[in-house]
Amino acid sequence: MAAKILANLIIMGSGILLRGVAQAYRQALQNASKSGVAQETLQNAVRRGSKVMTKQEARQILGVTEQSSWEEIAKKYDTLFERNATNGSFYLQSKVHRAKECLETVYQPKNHSGDPSV
Repeated sequence: MAAKILANLIIMGSGILLRGVAQAYRQALQNASKSGVAQETLQNAVRRGSKVMTKQEARQILGVTEQSSWEEIAKKYDTLFERNATNGSFYLQSKVHRAKECLETVYQPKNHSGDPSV
């Protein structure tokens, strides 16, 4: 008899606990949508998922400023790329390469005709 009562108490208690957790979760979602936290979290996830490097991040990786010339950037790139090729990490070497690619779009003129002499 005591085991039956104990089993009923456990079942009822877990049901009450489950309903309370579900209600708290719904309330947390409502609060997040009201405060904009959900939207901000989604934007951060998209930004992280796209893995697009910003120009500021690229400049930080290469150690250059906005006023740096393309020659300075290329020199920094060569130095950092070679340093990581010989005794560095492939990850850092990849970051250096992606930073240079990102800044190429800013510094290199676009050639729409396909003719390299233009």
